[in-house]
Amino acid sequence: MSPVSLEAAALGALVALVAGVLAIVIYHRSFVAPRLRAFMALVDGSLADPTRGLEALSASFGARTERRLEAIERLGRERDLRCGFVRYNSFANGGPDLSFSLALLTDEGHGVVVTSIYSREETRTFGKAVEAFSPLQGASEEERLAIARARGAVLETAGGR
Repeated sequence: MSPVSLEAAALGALVALVAGVLAIVIYHRSFVAPRLRAFMALVDGSLADPTRGLEALSASFGARTERRLEAIERLGRERDLRCGFVRYNSFANGGPDLSFSLALLTDEGHGVVVTSIYSREETRTFGKAVEAFSPLQGASEEERLAIARARGAVLETAGGR
């Protein structure tokens, strides 16, 4: 290699190195530093008091929960809600009536029927939408009975449960 081409290669390597360092500095200042500053502002002081961040998170969650509860209570005061409840034993082997279906409907029959099926091994809970007192998915006899009770009529087809 000639001395001129060696100098050109060294100069090219130096320019590439400077360009690489410049690119890293620009990336750091544009993307990394702002995120790092935001993170440090969030964490600031929490090392001295580890519960501070948890307290703020808990307060925020509590405030959201209170707002949602107030909205639900307001809805309950503004509308007449209907409730139908059926307890039953979901298996033929006897035992306590720990399974249930609960229908929560408006006067127009819109709402939900919630069913919890209990067994010794597990408990499963399902929710089905209801429109005009009719479930939008297939419904069990107990779910239909809960909807009928919410409507104000009791069906005798569920064995008088």
